Amino acid sequence: MKTHFASHPPYKHSTSQSTAQTRGSTKRKEKEESKEKKMEREDANANAADGDKPVVCVLDASTYVGFWILQGLLSKGYNVHAAIQKNGEREIVEKIRDMEVIEDRLVVYSVEVLDYRSILDALKGCAAVFCCLDSSDGYSDEKNADLEVRGAINVVEACAQTESIDKIVFSSSLTAAIWKDNISSQEDVDERSWSDPEFCRKLKLWHALSKTLSEQAAWALAMDRMLNMVSVNSGLVLGPSVAQQNPKSTLAYLKGAAQMYESGVLASVDTNFLADVHIRALEDPSTRGRYFCFNQVVNTEEATAKVAQRLSPLISLPPRYEQGSEAFTERLRTKKLDKLVEGTAY
Repeated sequence: MKTHFASHPPYKHSTSQSTAQTRGSTKRKEKEESKEKKMEREDANANAADGDKPVVCVLDASTYVGFWILQGLLSKGYNVHAAIQKNGEREIVEKIRDMEVIEDRLVVYSVEVLDYRSILDALKGCAAVFCCLDSSDGYSDEKNADLEVRGAINVVEACAQTESIDKIVFSSSLTAAIWKDNISSQEDVDERSWSDPEFCRKLKLWHALSKTLSEQAAWALAMDRMLNMVSVNSGLVLGPSVAQQNPKSTLAYLKGAAQMYESGVLASVDTNFLADVHIRALEDPSTRGRYFCFNQVVNTEEATAKVAQRLSPLISLPPRYEQGSEAFTERLRTKKLDKLVEGTAY
């Protein structure tokens, strides 16, 4: 694992041999300094664990949701291990690397979710992990689901093998709960509802399939290993630069948007609210199970237009938009979310 530090320019010499020697010496020095700096930060994090705020890990911090959780944790005084993948969103990765230079409470780790040992390194000394997996390649077929499932299993198993881990906050999606044959006829859709994988395959809803299977795999393993886990099932995520930084996942979520809309199960959530709910799920010791997370139901054409405006130019305004048109019946229930936000989690 390497942290990012600005390198000093090598001296220029008259011979190629001395130049090569100097470069080699500079690289060794940089590597030693990088290692020392990282050890200092890890020691600081270990000392902070004795204080009010535990050391926590965000994996993958280079996803759009992971980055907002990371920022929320730092603003609340947490020491954070930001685990990022090499194929993470470039703009977000650059921001995290820049933050690491000036933020003593942040240590950055390079991980690969299919590399179990790299996850163990990132989790070392942490009391909790926020698992925020997303496909950087989008959700184009069932292979994405397989990779996300394998990643979720690796993260949960690594938690089971990390003695310091007390809690997993697993970031999932409403798409893992709303896709089934009878969704439009259900009066209430709450945390007990799961999407039907075969129905998702039939309609090629690869985002929904990935989130359903990965969350189910995480729950199965967490229960088998007797781990303390909660999941946060978010609506369509909206926030600054979401169209630029999270386009593929956003479009994948919106596949079947018309049916979600007419069934009263299309909902959105702002990044700040979503990050806050994740952190509340960690901090409240009474949390358990799944938590739907959204703060806007999209069941009118006016609401649809507002979402389209926030996602511009990724999607366009519906051509039949007429303000004040019929509202579809809202079916999603937020009893558990309401209690969590109020401070009485269950």
